[in-house]
Amino acid sequence: MISSIRKEDLARFGNLELLAKQVVEGFITGLHKSPFHGFSVEFAEHRLYNKGESTRHIDWKLFARSEKIFTKKYEEETNLRCQLVVDTSSSMLYRGKNNLSKLEFSMLCAASIAELLKRQRDAVGLSLFDTKLGLHTPAKSSAAHHRFLVHEMEKELREYSDQSKKGTNAIQALHDIAELCHKRSLVVLFTDLLDDPSQLETFMQAIQHLRHNKHEIVIFHVIDKQTEVDFALENRPVNLVDMETGEKMKLHPMEVKKAYTDAIQAYFAEVELKCAQYAVDFMPVDIQNGLQDVLTKYMLKRQRLY
Repeated sequence: MISSIRKEDLARFGNLELLAKQVVEGFITGLHKSPFHGFSVEFAEHRLYNKGESTRHIDWKLFARSEKIFTKKYEEETNLRCQLVVDTSSSMLYRGKNNLSKLEFSMLCAASIAELLKRQRDAVGLSLFDTKLGLHTPAKSSAAHHRFLVHEMEKELREYSDQSKKGTNAIQALHDIAELCHKRSLVVLFTDLLDDPSQLETFMQAIQHLRHNKHEIVIFHVIDKQTEVDFALENRPVNLVDMETGEKMKLHPMEVKKAYTDAIQAYFAEVELKCAQYAVDFMPVDIQNGLQDVLTKYMLKRQRLY
């Protein structure tokens, strides 16, 4: 099981798909110890053969034992539609001590979930946004579509540099996604939620738009807890830089730590409370931890739905 991924791992494996496969292989290996019994099993049950129907799914081994003709009944090939939504604003470029940015972590999580969906023959789509909705693909289950999604994620990681200055407008992007996803889907959002706190009600209205259209929502709140929540910086003057605007502020962390931590924790707690009120799964994710937590939470949500 891979417990943590560093930026160097992305380069060592060469591409996101190989790394996602490695993560998923490790995750599936541990499934026999988890509540996810029957993962990747297509067969559902036997039923008596009706004269005149196709003989393609007759269970001949069972016929040899019982001398009765049964056919195998399978689950529908696509029983889940999942839309992976990733915030690609500049604040997602922040790197933790393992040198992995929030964006790289989110893309790897998204690629790993897509790999799980591929093995289940479920449909998956991808949406990327910053100040506007950029890429949006409908959910499909084909191998060619899966390769296209991984290519687009890799392309985003390659083209995004630390010099990029992209703001965030999750509100409009979520409204657009609600209109573009016509069939009931599981919408999985990766974001750091570092937006204007005064816009929280408007953000929740966009979430409600998705809920109104019968979509289930999981928000993975991607954050570096040590620095972005606990404000555990060195006890010396530092220069803080707004990654979306480039604005700089020189200060001593100890002078503002309590005020900052109180404010940020209150804001995130309010987001979590409102998500609970709207029946949205809110799941904090620390990029210093491994991906197993994200995959487990995703599978638990999927199991409750289907």
